[in-house]
Amino acid sequence: MIWNTLLLAVRALSRNLLRSLLTMLGIVIGVAAVIAIVTLGAGASVSVTSQVSSLGDKLLFINPGSEQGGPRGAAIRQFTLKDVEAVEREVSGVDAVSPSVSSSVTAVFGNKHWSSSVTGVTEEYFPVRNAILIRGSVFTPLHYQSGRLVCIIGKTVREELFGAVDPVGSIMRIGIAACEVVGELESKGQSSFGNDQDNVILAPMRAVQSRLIGNENITNISASVASWADNADVKIRVEELLRDRRNICPQDADDFRVMDPTEIAGVLSQITGVLTLFLSAIAAVSLLVGGIGIMNIMLVSVTERTREIGIRLAIGALESEVLAQFLVEAVILTTVGGVIGMSLGLLGSYAAANALGFPFIVEPSVVVTAFVFSALVGVIFGYVPARRAARLDPIEALRHE
Repeated sequence: MIWNTLLLAVRALSRNLLRSLLTMLGIVIGVAAVIAIVTLGAGASVSVTSQVSSLGDKLLFINPGSEQGGPRGAAIRQFTLKDVEAVEREVSGVDAVSPSVSSSVTAVFGNKHWSSSVTGVTEEYFPVRNAILIRGSVFTPLHYQSGRLVCIIGKTVREELFGAVDPVGSIMRIGIAACEVVGELESKGQSSFGNDQDNVILAPMRAVQSRLIGNENITNISASVASWADNADVKIRVEELLRDRRNICPQDADDFRVMDPTEIAGVLSQITGVLTLFLSAIAAVSLLVGGIGIMNIMLVSVTERTREIGIRLAIGALESEVLAQFLVEAVILTTVGGVIGMSLGLLGSYAAANALGFPFIVEPSVVVTAFVFSALVGVIFGYVPARRAARLDPIEALRHE
């Protein structure tokens, strides 16, 4: 009986193949949209997490300037080396501290030039910021002490100025000063804040201060948190120390910022999750719209096949058999639409993930849920037309033209 019901349903749908395909289009779009959005959302969350890991999950960034910005034109109070030493010496839970200074420059090599930023660093920068060289060598103690301008460049700077040529040993100009390239950093890609981490030039801090900036201010402090310490607790202790050193009254706002990348990444992941859920809910509406479309078309089909239904009932077909046939037709439409939607959703999300640089992460539970939901749509919205067909009066149905 089940096999015969399936055969009858398939034959009935194949007689109006174009209408059947158009009817399942809403289900196809709904399932594809839900799977694509959830898959891309999962990839985006993993991408944010991996980008934070590239910075280091036990790291704090300390910058001068309040979050609110302060009055327009007001000078930002910079840090000094004494602030750096105080953080390293007095804050429990801090393993190492890396001060740095930064300045935007135009780098020139031959007839090529590129806008980048030069960052003056100390020897603590490389372990604290997880900076790894793929060629050349790190700065020597003599480089840090002498004030000689040498540099290590990121992948973007190397590609824009040197192409595929090994830059180590070459002389480039940054700003008004000549600089020998002694190494190249391993690529880190885009950060979770959207900036290119490879568009950077590193140089000894003393040389940058004397040759390019002209002062001894510290524009950024990176603090490495000990493995046994909690980032949030260390962040509070750093804030308390700096407020005390900078004589900030209890009622006044900080004139510096301490940022925890893992905290920011958690917020970004939550935002991504909420947006994914919201967009998935919107996409799921198309499944309901598709279900309503299936119900309408099935009602039209019942009207068109009234005489056929009357003949079946007149020769002994049971109401349950007629009900099952029309219900199976609706379920076939939604399940086939669900399978097509799953395929399109996975292919589309794979293409989009590659284009956006996200990892392609398939969540089987979402795929199965979308498919099951599409089948349930067929049962729910196909029941009314099937019930109407099963309750037709055979005599009245046979009279139908």
